[in-house]
Order: sequence, then structure tokens, then C-alpha cells
Amino acid sequence: MAKKAPRRTAERILEVTLDLFNRFGEPNVSTTLISAELNISPGNLYYHYPAKDELINSLFDRYERSLSELLNASDGVRDVEDAWFFMHTLFELIWQYRFLYRDLNDLLSKNRRLETHFQWVLKNKTRAIRALLDGMSRSGAMSIDSREVEATATSMVVVLTYWLSYEYVRDPRRALEPESAQLALMRGAHHVLNLLVPYLQHDQRAHLLKLVSAYGNAG
Repeated sequence: MAKKAPRRTAERILEVTLDLFNRFGEPNVSTTLISAELNISPGNLYYHYPAKDELINSLFDRYERSLSELLNASDGVRDVEDAWFFMHTLFELIWQYRFLYRDLNDLLSKNRRLETHFQWVLKNKTRAIRALLDGMSRSGAMSIDSREVEATATSMVVVLTYWLSYEYVRDPRRALEPESAQLALMRGAHHVLNLLVPYLQHDQRAHLLKLVSAYGNAG
């Protein structure tokens, strides 16, 4: 049992750190604050994570693994219903690690490992969106010129990646609070999928509008 204690402590440190980063933003959270929140000594924290960057990298590794699994599901998207579920699930994961997106440019400027790995994230998101577009085209849910696929996929990834930054700028005091999550996620999913409207078949376009109405005001 004693051998498992360090692992439990390390996991607990990550959970509390993620919560603090999400609530206050990574630049505003010191290792002193983290150890105080955990009620452990700074030395105990440093034993598990000798530098703040190691906490950030460990959290990013968790996010990257979950994201990789989720993006593989894009191959199964065939219609607006599938795309809505896929996009909402993707936004839920982004919300879970929202500090990465809230402070993205700042984090990338300070952390070389994150910089290179986030380029991989963008490439994988783009690949997944292209697979989504391909699946919906082959099923007849939409019709898009092959010359427009790359630009459309890139636009969707841009909105997906910077949506929470937009929400934060729009309402800095409340945008990233838990009670705002559901509407923020819905708005994000809606606006990413709205980029497909010109290419959707009539019934699929109508279904997207119905989904938006059913899940509340996502305007």
C-alpha cells in the first residue's frame, strides 16, 4: 500500500492544479498556491513535480491522450446528428482543460514542448475535420467541392481552437465559470457547424437548426 501513496499524491496534485489553472488562469497560479490548496509542503510538491512546467506538461499529456482517442471518432461521422455529438464532446474535453485555451498564446511562448505538441494538436484536429467532411459527403448529407475542403476544415479548426478565448473576451467575469459552461459549449459547437450550412442538404440544414433550438439559445 505504501508504494501507491506517491502515485495518489501525484494524481491529487494534478487534479487540484487543473482546477486552479481553470479557475484563475495558469499565469496567476503559483506553486506556493498549489501546495497551500493541497495543504502540503512546497517540498512535497517539488518531490513529485520539480517545476511548474512539469505540472503543465503532465496535464497537457492527459489532454493530448484523450484528444487523440476522441478525434479518431470523426471517421464515424455521417450526418449532422453525428457531427453535433462529436463537436459537443470535443468542446467538453476542451472545457475540461480550458486553461490551455484561455492562456494558449502565453503558454506557447514560454513552453517549447507545448509549442511543438500543440502543432501536432492542430494537425490532428484538421485531419479529423477533413475525415468528418469526407464522411458526411460520402453519405450524401452534404455536397462540397474538393477545392473548398481544406479552407473549410481550417476555418472550423480556428473557431474550435479560439472559441473559449472569444467567450472570455466577450464576458471576462463569467465566461469561463462552470455555470456558463453548457451555453458556451453549445455556442461553440453551433458556430463551428454553422460553417457547413452552405454545403448541407436541405433536410440536414433543417435538422441542425432543430438541434440548436432543442438545446437552447446557442446564438
